[in-house]
Parts: sequence; C-alpha cells; structure tokens
Amino acid sequence: MGNCKKTNLMMFLICAFMALAPGCRSDSKTDGSDSASGVVIPHGYMARLEQVHDGRMIGFGPFVGYYFRPENPGDLGRLRFVCFNENRFYSSDMPDGAKLYEGTALRATLPRADFAIPAQDRINPVFFEETPEAWRETRPEPRDEFVHFHSCYDAAGPSHTGYWIRHVAVSEFTYDMGGRVGQESPLHHRVKKGPDLDFAGIVEFDRGPGKGD
Repeated sequence: MGNCKKTNLMMFLICAFMALAPGCRSDSKTDGSDSASGVVIPHGYMARLEQVHDGRMIGFGPFVGYYFRPENPGDLGRLRFVCFNENRFYSSDMPDGAKLYEGTALRATLPRADFAIPAQDRINPVFFEETPEAWRETRPEPRDEFVHFHSCYDAAGPSHTGYWIRHVAVSEFTYDMGGRVGQESPLHHRVKKGPDLDFAGIVEFDRGPGKGD
C-alpha cells in the first residue's frame, strides 16, 4: 500500500508539473489559468489525471467542463471536482463558462458481468435500467446522490475502474445539454441548488482522448 500511494503521489506531481510547463495543453491546467472558453480553473484542479491502479496505468478525463483534484495528493481514490458550462455545453440558460456543479468523485471498480462494454465512440453512455444491478450496487452512500459513473481508460480502451460522481449544484439552471436535448430526454431536467437528485442515472465508458472524439 505504501508503494502504491507513493506512485500515485508521483503521478499527481508529474501531472502538476506538466500543467505548469510551457506549451502545455489546456486539459492539464492546474494553477487558476484560463481554459479555451475563458473558464478560470481553480488552483490545483486538472482535467486529466493518470495513476497506477492494480498494476496498470489508467487515465481519467478530460471531458468538457470538468476539473478534478485529489482531496489528498497521496490518494487518488477520492477527488473533488468543479463543472463549468464551457461553451454552454450543459445548459442553454446559463452563461458560457458559468460554474454549475461542485462535488466529490470516488473511485470504484465495477464487477465483471455478462455485459459487452460499448466502445464505438469516445464516451459511451449506458443508462441505469440497461446496466447490471451489481454495477449499481457499487455506488457509495448516499446512493441517490452518486448516480453518475465515468470510467477510466488504459491503452486497450475503457476500464471497469472509474469514479462515481456526486453533483452538487451551485445555482438553479436547466440541464439540457446546451439545448441539444428536449424535455423528453432523460438528461433534461430543472436543477435546484444543492445535490442534484434528478441527475440521470448513467454509466459512461470512456475510451480515452483521441479515440472516437
């Protein structure tokens, strides 16, 4: 366990160093600098993390508007995050770059099941009703607030390891994927300030950047 924590800490520091290096990509920024859409990324937050878990190098992120940091730099099992409306990607009635959510992401590994992981696109969503019950049982408490799972990835594609994410809204807004979905969509809902209990139950399998973007 000591060696694993040291490895995780080293990977975190490497990510932070790369974020500060000249010519770095915006998906690694960590020091309060601006993203492409003008979002001011809080100090210590990054769009992409890498770690060694169970002997494998896995990545997490980037995906639009989300930035993460470990609560403890020596442990990537528990993250804090913020989510912005970058390029008005999530809400049509909030300004570009507005902060929408903050919250917690907890690492978990979905048990193997008789389920073919979709991998045709960069990010492949599966709604709860289509997922094995054993996957949903891995949700942390409070389970009604941890309803979004986003997978990590390795060189081969999506991983069963990822993070359950608890979304806490910082204001009221309409979640409509920037106007791309209507009220008939399970994603569409009116968000109230506080834990988003209406966030769609969904498991997302991520192939990694550059794969099906």
